[in-house]
Amino acid sequence: MVKADGDAFLLFGVTGDLVHKKLFPALYELAREGRLDLPVIGIARRDLSDDQLRERARASIQEQVGPDASENAVEHLCSRLCYVRGDYSDPDVWPRIAAAIEDAKTPVAFLAIPPSMFAPVVEGLASVGITRRGRVVVEKPFGRDLASAVELNTTLRQHLAEEQIYRIDHFLGKEPVQNLMVFRFANSLLEPVWNRHHIESVTITMTEAFGVDGRGAFYDKVGAVRDVVQNHLLELVALLAMEPPSSRDPAALRDEKVKVFKAIPAIDADKVVRGQVRGYRDEPGVASGSDTETFVALELAIDSWRWAGVPFYIRAGKSLEQTVTEAVAEFKQPPRMLFADDERCPEPSRLRFRMKPNDDITLTMQAKVPGMEMFSRAVEMAVDYGAQLGGDGPDPYERLIADALSGDERLFARQDGVEEAWRIVDPLLEPKRSVLEYEPGSRGPEVAELVLSGTDW
Repeated sequence: MVKADGDAFLLFGVTGDLVHKKLFPALYELAREGRLDLPVIGIARRDLSDDQLRERARASIQEQVGPDASENAVEHLCSRLCYVRGDYSDPDVWPRIAAAIEDAKTPVAFLAIPPSMFAPVVEGLASVGITRRGRVVVEKPFGRDLASAVELNTTLRQHLAEEQIYRIDHFLGKEPVQNLMVFRFANSLLEPVWNRHHIESVTITMTEAFGVDGRGAFYDKVGAVRDVVQNHLLELVALLAMEPPSSRDPAALRDEKVKVFKAIPAIDADKVVRGQVRGYRDEPGVASGSDTETFVALELAIDSWRWAGVPFYIRAGKSLEQTVTEAVAEFKQPPRMLFADDERCPEPSRLRFRMKPNDDITLTMQAKVPGMEMFSRAVEMAVDYGAQLGGDGPDPYERLIADALSGDERLFARQDGVEEAWRIVDPLLEPKRSVLEYEPGSRGPEVAELVLSGTDW
């Protein structure tokens, strides 16, 4: 396996929006921490000089990091930057790229470009021997469905081994997602009750109070299922449901996640509600008769010994009442409700992992209400992650670029996991029912509450 430290960083699509908003700031943070002692070669079609590229990097950091950015770190990054101009279909560009990395033993290429360009870039890298010794980082989407995901992988595997391909999903680099995994496996208190005997259901929510924000042309080809369910939210399902990895080896973690995916049957289209916010079709770039969903609610099952019979609910969408990302495990009620009457029934205990807008963990339990009668009320025991441990942690791209450079594959998707995730959602990509309209600022279509409570609609 290729595991030596990366000693050159090739940034394809260096003039693009992703680089400006995310990757230059991530590289700046690595430089500020003294972790960027390697050449960074930007590649794109635009006619730029090295100095002009460095000015673009400075502008990005000024805009994204702000005036408090360390000038020493900015200059260190800029001193490592150089530019290679060329069309990816031009065979003359590849020897110039090879010359720019000189004698690097393990170059890492980040493809911040459309998936349609992956094939010519990988073929070009192979033509000058870079794929024999390096790694390639590819941005999602990893296909549009199962068939295209397999086709994309076939293209990549013509020149790269699986362990050389780093499929990046920035969601997995977020500090709250890391915290969820640590909370599960660093606390033996949770393990005895984390199963079908004690948990009634698990609900995962990823809602946004804003809409497509001028990205209608892009979003109309994607929709909520492709945008967040197939990747982000199924990854959360895996982290919540997987068995403890046998070791810290990256393969052990990814093996357990894939086992969860394999245990999930393809989603029943009759247990799905697709919605579209009123006014979506008026967005620039959106087709007048678009049936693209901006909201989805669904139920899935995990056919494993730990989770058989426990419904996992997913709710995601745009232009809803609030911006929230969280996972909630609801525990079974006690066998007898001793502290209740006809008017007051205690709520079940819940463990909530909230990742947005704030990062906290809340356990809701029952406690006695003061007074002569023996009744209970829900109380919360909360952990504010930021307040108790301090700081927000690294930006996801900073973490993931550092991992790619060091050869740590844990937080990157593996092809078998990608294919299983597409298999799970494939029935939703050609829906049986049209989208249901819902009002901006609402909770989505009203019938979604039926799906999220396990009721047929």
